[in-house]
This record gives sequence, structure tokens and C-alpha cells, in this order.
Amino acid sequence: MREKRLRCVLTFSTTADAMAMEAAAREHGLPGRMIPVPSEIDAGCGFAWRCELEERDALLTGAKERGLAYEGVFEVAMY
Repeated sequence: MREKRLRCVLTFSTTADAMAMEAAAREHGLPGRMIPVPSEIDAGCGFAWRCELEERDALLTGAKERGLAYEGVFEVAMY
């Protein structure tokens, strides 16, 4: 049986910010993927970006270097 693991989740204020993250991730190889906002988190838009906890620093550095806006950074137990 699969076990939940802690993952890094970025939330966004707007859908446009989420789509900008997705485009930058594709273009620059940032880790992670788009997911619906987990129910444990209250966020401005319905999208979030999930990556492995070990990839958190690379993701946040890449987002900062590219001027990508995000609302919050969370650690969430998920599959």
C-alpha cells in the first residue's frame, strides 16, 4: 500500500500566475507539476504546483530568477 509523503506545494493568487509557472517549468526544466489545491490549504486560485521536498530549493530559486509570483509555500502529506 502506498504511503503519503511530505511534498512541497506552491500556491498562487491568480490562475495567470499558475500558468506562468507551468510555462516557465516547461521552458526551463523546473521540477514539479500542476495540481488542484489540496484541501488542507486555503489559496486564492484553484491551482498549485507540487514538487518533491528535495527539489524545493531548486524550484524556489528558479521561480525567483524568473520573477514568478506565488502566494505561499507549504509542506503537505500526499501520495
